[in-house]
Amino acid sequence: MKSFIVAACLIACVYAASPEQTAQILRSSSDQTPEGNFQYSFETDNGINAQASGAVKPLGKDEVAIEITGSNSYTGPDGVVYAVNYVANENGFQAQGAHLPTPPPTDPIPEYIQRSLEYIAAHPYTEKKA
Repeated sequence: MKSFIVAACLIACVYAASPEQTAQILRSSSDQTPEGNFQYSFETDNGINAQASGAVKPLGKDEVAIEITGSNSYTGPDGVVYAVNYVANENGFQAQGAHLPTPPPTDPIPEYIQRSLEYIAAHPYTEKKA
């Protein structure tokens, strides 16, 4: 958990310290409890926002996991605001954002598409020579 926070802070520092981009921190807060729960947030004058919170949660009799929920956003060079919401827990890192790729649908292929694919496979394209 601590390495995740350190990595996130280092990435933010490297980005903010690059010669092309200097930013002033407008708001920053963080808190950690002895039980291992934490929260942090910050905002910079160039439009970078980030916040996250983590909590220790019991999984079983002798097992615990840390669940982190958070979000971050920034304005890209193209003027678009890129935002990511995420959860990191015993099921891995799950991010959501309008700009992120999504897997293809898992629904069955419609019958008319399946027939078309079978026809294409049975009748491969051959180029006619003039």
